[in-house]
Amino acid sequence: MLKKIIHLFFLSCSKATLLMEKRNAKKISPKENWQLSMHVMICKWCKAYQEKVEILDSILKRKWFGEEDADINTTEIQNFKDKVFRKLDF
Repeated sequence: MLKKIIHLFFLSCSKATLLMEKRNAKKISPKENWQLSMHVMICKWCKAYQEKVEILDSILKRKWFGEEDADINTTEIQNFKDKVFRKLDF
């Protein structure tokens, strides 16, 4: 029931993840940005997804521009996993 009410006023998770990907490719409207921010504030799954997207995007950008430290090291991966598990209360 709460999920239905939330989706009446805020974005669904599928729309939120689509906007996250869209925002990485180009600028989104202020309305979309606000809706996405509100959704991420209340949805722990989309917040974790957004963090993953940001990490992967930064790694890909470093790799694309040929920076030396672009390799993904195991410490980075483990830190990310630990952070996600803490947020998901595992």
